[in-house]
Amino acid sequence: MRLALVQQHATLDKADNVERGLAAVDAAAAKGANLVCFAELAFEHFHPQCPARPDHASLAEMVPGPITDAFARKAADHSLVIVLNLYERDEAGRTFDSSPVIDADGRILGVTRMLHIMDGPGFRERGYYTPGGPPAVFATQAARVGVAICYDRHFPEYMRSLALQGAELVVVPQAGTIDEWGPGAFEAELQAAALQNGYFAALVNRVGKEETDHFAGESYVVDPGGVVIARAARDEETILVADCDLTLIPRSPAQRHFLRDRDPKAYAKFGLTD
Repeated sequence: MRLALVQQHATLDKADNVERGLAAVDAAAAKGANLVCFAELAFEHFHPQCPARPDHASLAEMVPGPITDAFARKAADHSLVIVLNLYERDEAGRTFDSSPVIDADGRILGVTRMLHIMDGPGFRERGYYTPGGPPAVFATQAARVGVAICYDRHFPEYMRSLALQGAELVVVPQAGTIDEWGPGAFEAELQAAALQNGYFAALVNRVGKEETDHFAGESYVVDPGGVVIARAARDEETILVADCDLTLIPRSPAQRHFLRDRDPKAYAKFGLTD
């Protein structure tokens, strides 16, 4: 499976952001990609830099909607899978940080909504997002794909649940700033998750300076042995391409040992989650 991570900036011009995203799909297809992934809120200014205004829901759109319609056509045109991330509004007016997963025939297989909601300087997300969930894995034509949106990746239970559902790839749409984490920590967390759970993990980050946040880029891909196999530059727009050998998954330590030797009954006995 050839994976493409689109590391691009976003401006206040949403239409331009979408057009550049569609062009990136064309470029990824020309590179032979089977699956194309976008960063968190890839096609809009990062709203949670500032506290939510009363009219924040007007910034969101429905799924299906204009963005998913446009990318569904691209997916079908190129026969490739696309994982998006956008600001979603449902019929009840609730808003979510959402990742629609579009199969290679243009069908929306489902939507992952961020479950854990961050709140802190530069990330005032609780005013914008309703908690989503539960975690899900989608059987796409490229691979069995799970999504852990940004903050969700910090929770081992969430990452393990995707393995238990048979994920071969976990995509992490990210909005991470420059030097947000100490040396090595940015990669180490997903390296551990991939190793412990026996799947590929791909973090695709925003890039560029906005109002208060300077997004780092530095997208990367980890194999089921916990090894970083591809990495994008800091603070540069690019399409990171990585070849993921799915035959590594059944041979990984997690698939041969860790998942087999789990003992949920023991965990429950000691008051631990399973």
